[in-house]
Amino acid sequence: MPRVLFVGAHRPGRSPSQRFRFEQYIDFLRQNGFECDETWLVSQSDDTFLYNHGNYFKKFSFLLKSYRIRKNDLKNAADYDIIFVQREAMMFRSVRFEKAFSKYSKLVFDFDDAIWIMDVSEGNKHWKWLKNPLKTGQIIGFSDMVFAGNRYLADYALQFNKNVKIVPTTIDTDYHKKITTVAVKNKICIGWSGSTTTIKHFRMAESFLKKIKEKFRDRVYFKLIGSENYENPSLELKGIKWNLKSEIEDLSEIDIGIMPLPNDEWAKGKCGFKGLQYMAMEIPAVMSPVGVNTEIISDGVNGFLANDEDEWVAKLSMLIDSETLRKTIGIEGRKTVIERYSVESQKHRYLEYFNEILK
Repeated sequence: MPRVLFVGAHRPGRSPSQRFRFEQYIDFLRQNGFECDETWLVSQSDDTFLYNHGNYFKKFSFLLKSYRIRKNDLKNAADYDIIFVQREAMMFRSVRFEKAFSKYSKLVFDFDDAIWIMDVSEGNKHWKWLKNPLKTGQIIGFSDMVFAGNRYLADYALQFNKNVKIVPTTIDTDYHKKITTVAVKNKICIGWSGSTTTIKHFRMAESFLKKIKEKFRDRVYFKLIGSENYENPSLELKGIKWNLKSEIEDLSEIDIGIMPLPNDEWAKGKCGFKGLQYMAMEIPAVMSPVGVNTEIISDGVNGFLANDEDEWVAKLSMLIDSETLRKTIGIEGRKTVIERYSVESQKHRYLEYFNEILK
């Protein structure tokens, strides 16, 4: 029985990138003859300080702990046929462990963002010197196979490795189903789901959401999932923390989902995950026409693309005014996810790649 070690930064169920790029395939791999183990760095207690300002001693201790964990992983590397590294083995500039893993096992590298571009969270800007985004190219060069989340990322990877597979970020459509409640709402909820590190993208929406609020007044309200520290009195909005247990319930309150992005190199590497989540739950999505979003969305058919403030206001207004349009777009959105971006649509190809690398 071939053995696979999945190497990630976060514990299972914590990171969207890990959940939707390899964790949801593990059971299927096991059903098809693979033994799978996971190893991670960030514990639940580490989460309380790692992405916040300060806590320098704790963060330094975390780096030492990370080194010990990966050293132990390296000691056991020869026991595995495949070592699958998601984004990076260490959360700083070192490539030592990826290079070493490649000598003991087949190395698969997976990435779903333009991580060769410097992007540091606000809470860790003073640790920027520990980062080396260009190491991404080095890791790709060490790898036997590369999983890239979209064509833009694949084109980057092909500079360093010819064995690149485009593996889209996928949704479990059995899990992502909107919960219908008995209570009838008399307001439309426009929502965004993200994290403390991507809250800067939501801020792009503040100006057009203010216009929507002025136009529709008490007919609309807003919901932000992913940062309990976000507040915007003019939008009457207080963010809530993402919670795995209430994830589907929290998303189900949203009537229209938004995904604003800047048109820059980092955003072009995005894999459309927020939009795909909305669409899987039959929530009509309005997204910036950046990167893979233009492949996912057929404007006006299964969602909307909005380029500037006027387009955002116009397209959100159409959805607010028409329940029929919201339902129609929602149904088409889920159909798109099931056909092209679901676990079910990709799992056999995923398995095929794992078998291919063993050959």
